[in-house]
Amino acid sequence: MRAEGAGPFTTRVSWGLPGGGTAVWESRLARRRGLLAVRPPGAEHSRHARADDTALARLRRLNTVAALAFVLGGALFAAGAAVAQVGSGDATESASIYFAGGLCFNTGGYVTLLQTINAPRHVPGGAGELVTRRWRWWSYEPMRVDWLSAFVLFAGTLVFAVDLLDSFLQGLSIQQVNRLIWAPDLIGCMLFLVSGHLGFVEVCHGRPRLMPRDLGWWIVAVNQLGSALFMVSAIAAFTRTSGSEISAGIANWGTLTGALCFSVGGVLQLFERP
Repeated sequence: MRAEGAGPFTTRVSWGLPGGGTAVWESRLARRRGLLAVRPPGAEHSRHARADDTALARLRRLNTVAALAFVLGGALFAAGAAVAQVGSGDATESASIYFAGGLCFNTGGYVTLLQTINAPRHVPGGAGELVTRRWRWWSYEPMRVDWLSAFVLFAGTLVFAVDLLDSFLQGLSIQQVNRLIWAPDLIGCMLFLVSGHLGFVEVCHGRPRLMPRDLGWWIVAVNQLGSALFMVSAIAAFTRTSGSEISAGIANWGTLTGALCFSVGGVLQLFERP
């Protein structure tokens, strides 16, 4: 057997089949598309062995729901930022749009975690097939980089929910604004960036590199760009003692462009279906 990855995480495993030939399991390919690469004895090229119909149908539903949730959530966040930048100036209006987008992100984050939990698993040293396990709503597998990436992403969406709820509060002092609204926003952005980094570890097998022909790499890259723009927006939204943000314009445009990145990532994810 040969295992690849980074640190404690394994993202690709190769092994010899009992009857000859080899099998190669890749984390993202298996959990997103339900595929396993198998090279029969004497063959020059590998073929893809797929999971059973139950697993594929399950993965298709989860992939579609997660992708559409991020498309809609990104669009709503972009709309909220546009209203904040060029709208009537009513903070409640943009906060309501952001909150609706946040619910979509919550949904997308949890469904992404479900997709990871219920992905078909490989059997190292086995006959080159993916095994479908019973449905689960939760698991704790921190030594799996795909699970950890999805969990951190979901945690980030929950922290954003705190920020979005607190944004409806009225009469807050500058210190309260920074503690209740700005701090959760910054923490959520940090969690998104950590999740994206773990996504790169998974798709690149621990070796940072450009993979322009790999759809999974593009999805991670576009989403990571969105996370970076969200972080720029969060930093610019810090409220100074004078009562004004560092730069409301940068905060709004960072949110708008970052949100559009998540929408594009969701569209790309629709093409990564099992």
